[in-house]
Amino acid sequence: MDKEQLYRSPLVYQRADPYVYLHTDGYYYFTGSVPQYDCIELRRAKSLNELLTANSHIVWRRHINGPMGSHIWAPELHRINDKWFIYFAAGGSEDVWNIRMYALECTDSDPILGEWRELGEIKTCAEEHSFALDMTHFEHRGRHYAIWAQKFNEADGSCLYMAEMKGPSELNGEQMLLSRPEYDWECLGFKVNEGPAVLKRNGRIFVTYSASDTSWRYCMGMLWADESSDLLDPASWHKSDKPVFMTCEENSQYGPGHNSFTTDGEHDVIIYHSRNYKEINGDPLHDPNRHARAKVFDYDEDGFPVFGEPVPDNL
Repeated sequence: MDKEQLYRSPLVYQRADPYVYLHTDGYYYFTGSVPQYDCIELRRAKSLNELLTANSHIVWRRHINGPMGSHIWAPELHRINDKWFIYFAAGGSEDVWNIRMYALECTDSDPILGEWRELGEIKTCAEEHSFALDMTHFEHRGRHYAIWAQKFNEADGSCLYMAEMKGPSELNGEQMLLSRPEYDWECLGFKVNEGPAVLKRNGRIFVTYSASDTSWRYCMGMLWADESSDLLDPASWHKSDKPVFMTCEENSQYGPGHNSFTTDGEHDVIIYHSRNYKEINGDPLHDPNRHARAKVFDYDEDGFPVFGEPVPDNL
């Protein structure tokens, strides 16, 4: 079978910002932004294709008042020190654009049936705290790092920052500017770098991210550093001057982005969202049809990932 046809497309309907975690129990755990932006759900299956029909379990709902009261966005499920953590962004019930980053913790072995408790806001290292979202976590050589998007003003847009973590819900030390919107393809509609995802392969740390507004212009860029370098030194990082994953009119796939990575044991797989139509009425943020998808990808002779084009619908 053609590798392009290994996975259902869509993988899961109406789930933007998809995140997949393959656990040691053999299950793929899936989460993402639900269209109502009001809760966090988890589902699991023994194969990626089975996620489509897997039962959805709501493990947390937004607050009625105050912080964490709206815009529940981009949850990620992580396993750190034998505990489960969910990182997500949320606005306030009164000020929906007062977006901040938060964490949940579950000490039970089963994250779906277990009890989740709120750890509160993950405060960034910046003196002037501001709009912050899309935090991801990764471990490298015994050290834990966070990468997230933060916007201080409209002129600069949302930029990617990185810091070492003191604990699963606390940053340690100063934050480093990792990437800012600087190329034309990062500044369409809005100046955006967001949705970072980490891939450790071939002696490098790769970070993909999403750029521009959430319409058909949404696309992915990529950063990389040598695995032996100081990851908190800006000089260690390099950036592609072209998008690495973008709209494909031929396949009727528009605005691919906000991805995560997993594996099926034989192939590396990129998980992302995209729409199957270009024109949107109103704000694309309120269009629910960003579907989660999966695609096998390979590497070039220099060890860099080659994502190709987003897969067409095949259901």
